Amino acid sequence: MRDRVFTTLQWVPSPIERTFAFFADAHNLERITPPFVAFRIVTPAPIEMGEGTLIDYRLRLRGVSIRWQSEITRWDPPHGFVDEQRRGPYRKWIHEHRFHAEDGGTRVEDHITYRVPGGALIDRWFVRPDLERIFGYREAVTAEILQS
Repeated sequence: MRDRVFTTLQWVPSPIERTFAFFADAHNLERITPPFVAFRIVTPAPIEMGEGTLIDYRLRLRGVSIRWQSEITRWDPPHGFVDEQRRGPYRKWIHEHRFHAEDGGTRVEDHITYRVPGGALIDRWFVRPDLERIFGYREAVTAEILQS
C-alpha cells in the first residue's frame, strides 16, 4: 500500500492574512464542504487553533457515517498549517494548507498525502473521485466567500 497525493491550487482576491484567518476558523470547514458529505464539527466552539489542537467531526461518505479526528501538527500563520488524521477512514491523511501572497491576493494550496485501505482500485473508483468532487465544491464556495 503506497501513499497517494492530491493537490489543488486556487487564487483568491483576498489578502493572505484574511485568507489564512478564514481557513484557520475550523467552523468555516462546514461552509466549504458540500452538503452530500453531511459534515459536522462536534468539538464545542470556540476552537482555539494551534499546534496540538484536536478537532472531532462527523461526516457521511457514500452512505457510511464516519467519525474523524484531526490534530493540527504545524501552525505557521499566515503561511500555513497542517492537519493529520488521528482517527478516521484513511490509513494516513496529512493535509497541508499553504498560503502565498500573490498578485494582490492569495494563492491557496492544498497538498494531501493519504493512504487508503484497499489500494489503487479503491482510490481510483471511490476516493479520488470523491476528493475531486469535494475540493471542486470547496474551490467554488471559497472563491465566492473570499471575493467580497
